[in-house]
Order: sequence, then structure tokens, then C-alpha cells
Amino acid sequence: MAKLHFHYSTMNAGKSTLLLQAAHNYRERGMEVFLLTAKLDTRAGQGRIGSRIGLGQEAETFGAEDDLFAMIAAAREATPLACIFIDEAQFLTEEQVWQLARVVDDLKLPVMAYGLRVDFRGKLFPGSAALLALADTLREVRTICHCGRKATMVVRQDGDGNVLTDGAQVQIGGNESYVSLCRKHWRDAMGDHAAQG
Repeated sequence: MAKLHFHYSTMNAGKSTLLLQAAHNYRERGMEVFLLTAKLDTRAGQGRIGSRIGLGQEAETFGAEDDLFAMIAAAREATPLACIFIDEAQFLTEEQVWQLARVVDDLKLPVMAYGLRVDFRGKLFPGSAALLALADTLREVRTICHCGRKATMVVRQDGDGNVLTDGAQVQIGGNESYVSLCRKHWRDAMGDHAAQG
């Protein structure tokens, strides 16, 4: 039975690595998969899913304007698909998450979505909120804070390493911009700024 899966975490937990490994497992068994990643994340190159450990794979891209149900249905017409993989799922719109639910329910294809749960201010991304509400299965991918506790939050830093408490929700970056922390150290770094408002 097909399901909508959401694998979520903070930065640098290995979500893209897990996605690429799972896609490889399908292909190794002779099954075709469909990979999607956000247009606006070009850190590994346009239309490419890349991991920090050097793995990478070409993928189709999505933007907020795309109908993912139509895109996946068209791809399935051309090639029998066994599974759909979505990287950077936090950038999905709520409507697109419903489209992925239709892929599962109507096309009977499993969808594996990987993404961040919260932004640097501790707020849910719209795509993540919809996935938390609609996914059949939720899996937390764990990483650790510098103190050894589980990291569940992330801070954004400027070029000098200063923690930023305000700004746009979306800013593409990696280790140069973001640090994963446990809630306690995130609160310390943010000066409890987000908890006040």
C-alpha cells in the first residue's frame, strides 16, 4: 500500500544522503524512481540533489507554481515508476503537499519527502506543516548539538559568526550560514528572542 512519508530534521542530519541511498536501493532492484528538488536550492547545481559527503544525483525541479500531481502523472506515462522522492520538502506549498497525497491515493505511488521541520526562528515551514498534518508516516532524522544532545533547531549566522534573530524565512545556505543546536542552546543563542513573540 502506497504511503506519504515525511523524513524531517534540522540542517546537516543527512536527509539528502538517506534519500539518495533509498533511491539507489530501488534502482539496484531494477525499479524506476522519480527525483524532485526545489528550484531555488542550487547548492549542488541546478536540478541536482547533493549531500555533504559527496553523493549526488540529477533531479527534476519544482517551484511554487508547479502542479506536482500533473508532473508525476506525466512522468509515469513515460516510465513505470516505483517511488517518488522529494528533497527540500520544506519548500513545498500546502497545495503541493495535497497533490502528493493524491499521487499516493490515486496513482498508488509511494512518496518519500525529506526536509527541514523548522526555520532558524523556530517556526514551521508551510510545506513541513502540511506534511506533518497529512503524511502517513513521520520519521525524525537525528543529528546532534555540540553538547551531545539531539539537535532539533537551527540558528542562522552572518559572515562573522553572529547569530541572526530576524530575516526572511528562506535563505539558501549550508555550514557557512547555519548551525544545528538542541533547544536549550538555540534559546541561549537567540537570547530567547523567538520565545518572547
